[in-house]
Amino acid sequence: MYKKVISTLFIGSIVLTLAACGNGQNTQSETPLAKVNETAPLKKSNNTSYKTIYQHSVFLGDSITEGLSYHDILDESNVVAGAGTTTELSLEGGDVDKLAERNPQHVFIMLGSDDILLPPQVTDNPKQYSLKFYAKLIDSIKEKLPKASITVLPVTPVTAEAEKVEERYKNINDYNEGLKELASKKQVGFVDLSSIFADSQNLHSSDGVHFKPEFYSRMLDLLKDRVK
Repeated sequence: MYKKVISTLFIGSIVLTLAACGNGQNTQSETPLAKVNETAPLKKSNNTSYKTIYQHSVFLGDSITEGLSYHDILDESNVVAGAGTTTELSLEGGDVDKLAERNPQHVFIMLGSDDILLPPQVTDNPKQYSLKFYAKLIDSIKEKLPKASITVLPVTPVTAEAEKVEERYKNINDYNEGLKELASKKQVGFVDLSSIFADSQNLHSSDGVHFKPEFYSRMLDLLKDRVK
């Protein structure tokens, strides 16, 4: 009964729940991408190659993942994402059915940045709570799309300033270790994105959480081998 109540809370009011996180500070889940991304979307002509390379792929995630279509780097048909999406909300909100309808050959999952911000009213162990639903999400995708390859992507880092505003972002590395272990257990792919940030410190948007178009281009370059 408790699980059903919490699920209903997530599906009905996830944005309001996350808005209460961080002692009233704004998080990435409650801010429209148009406001946090001060850089205008790239022109279509600059992204033709990515759209061709990833035409049989779908990226599943939250507002960070949504940046792929917001910046017009990939078509909306290749992205299933939305602000405030957690692993539980994705699993119980119909995202797997949306994936199945599009029947991709490759699925990239990029969730968790909202999960680590779950308040004590929901769980006192956001990592454990999240990974439980993450595992079920992977199983559900495998059931619906048995021939598709699945690749798990880690929660992306935030700036030092953003971490000062929301201390729970300090748990990102620990959460990602859990993701890596889960991917190994479920026998799906896992790609470390840390190399993207090795030689560039100016990929974040003004909120220190979301990203400029250059980040997505670098990420897709790194993932090319996964779609061959």
